[in-house]
Amino acid sequence: MMVSFFDQFASPLYLGIPLIAIAITLPWVLYPTPSSRWINNRLITVQGWLINRFTNQLMLPLNMGGHKWALLLVSLMVFLITINMLGLLPYTFTPTTQLSLNMGFAVPLWLATVIIGMRNQPTVALGHLLPEGTPIPLIPVLIIIETISLFIRPLALGVRLTANLTAGHLLIQLIATAVFVLLPMMPTVAILTATVLFLLTLLEVAVAMIQAYVFVLLLSLYLRENV
Repeated sequence: MMVSFFDQFASPLYLGIPLIAIAITLPWVLYPTPSSRWINNRLITVQGWLINRFTNQLMLPLNMGGHKWALLLVSLMVFLITINMLGLLPYTFTPTTQLSLNMGFAVPLWLATVIIGMRNQPTVALGHLLPEGTPIPLIPVLIIIETISLFIRPLALGVRLTANLTAGHLLIQLIATAVFVLLPMMPTVAILTATVLFLLTLLEVAVAMIQAYVFVLLLSLYLRENV
């Protein structure tokens, strides 16, 4: 039984071909493309308003050098939200439950922020490794600790997204299994459990959006330290 619970996180295959590539590229087809008309429909208007609001909020603490990342960060957030939300549908696969995919997003973007800091302002970038006013005997220890914390950042980004989505999917499957088991024996308890399942599903919808926002927000904070 426990093995079947974790089978939902295995990448599906068709004729020996992994379908994770389709699961990653297909969500872009769902977005309406802006038209050349002066007046857009309601869906495109709401989509543009939400993206503009998020872009303004994300770029507010960054200087003009960081605004070059606006398109990349906003596209990444919309992409993660779409994949996370589609993964809540029945008989679907969530690519962001794979740590390898999340690390593939986190490591290059984090490394890009570090390289930008080392190239543009190496003194300030290296100064983050040693807080001001540190006693001399503690300097080697603090440098080691800050270096370790710097290299842990991409791992924390990937693990946080993977763990939250994986835990939510497991809880939904466990409670759904309990509902089907209890329904013929204790219908009242099964109905109460189904209510909990419905509330948990709403919570997972919020988690799917919040985790995508937190992923991009932390990347923007790392970028702010280096631009």
